Amino acid sequence: MKTTSEILKKIPAFSTLSNENLEKIKDITLERNFRKGTIVFMEGDPGEAFYFIKSGKIKVFKTTADGRELIFAILGDGDVFAEVTLFNDMNYPASAEVLEDASIGMISNKALEDLVVKNSNIALGIIKVLSKKLFNSQQKVKELALGDTYMRTAQMIIKLSDEHGVSTEGGIELKLSISRQELANMIGTARETVSRALGQFKKEGSIDISGKKIIVKDINKLKDWIQ
Repeated sequence: MKTTSEILKKIPAFSTLSNENLEKIKDITLERNFRKGTIVFMEGDPGEAFYFIKSGKIKVFKTTADGRELIFAILGDGDVFAEVTLFNDMNYPASAEVLEDASIGMISNKALEDLVVKNSNIALGIIKVLSKKLFNSQQKVKELALGDTYMRTAQMIIKLSDEHGVSTEGGIELKLSISRQELANMIGTARETVSRALGQFKKEGSIDISGKKIIVKDINKLKDWIQ
């Protein structure tokens, strides 16, 4: 069984804190034993704390309107759950039930907030971690959006090649003079994003570009973007 300190160190929000500050977190941690079948909290209950498992297993689930159970996760030693309520005034978005007798650590959100108010070093450490997590999430969203734009750009070029393309020795030449902005408008995105997509397609050999002229050199590579 991992110690409370070992588990706290692995909780993302506390990962950069000093041992001294981790001890302060440990001081506000409550440990409780739960028997199999116990409901730790129900979906919709006030999100007053978050938890970590020292031993045992926990099931996190939602119940549908027609009574069906949707299991999100089966958690074990060292896992954290309900951390979404940390610094958020919200209800638990799912329920948690003990599958095997469990020893669980609980940190009250109110106790943690009081501790943070009194200890600027802890506050700064947590803020840095959460800010980095937010930045990484934003980057992932941007990457997904960019990937979607590449897919839509490839789809549009394939469509235009079908409708306005003429086979030549160099590939399928689009007999259509179209600017980057016009192509972006057709796709519903920014001109700069389309330019990046076209640059990537040209780099990989899918297309060639000369002014406003686009030549599809390898349509299969373009199709790879939409599969």
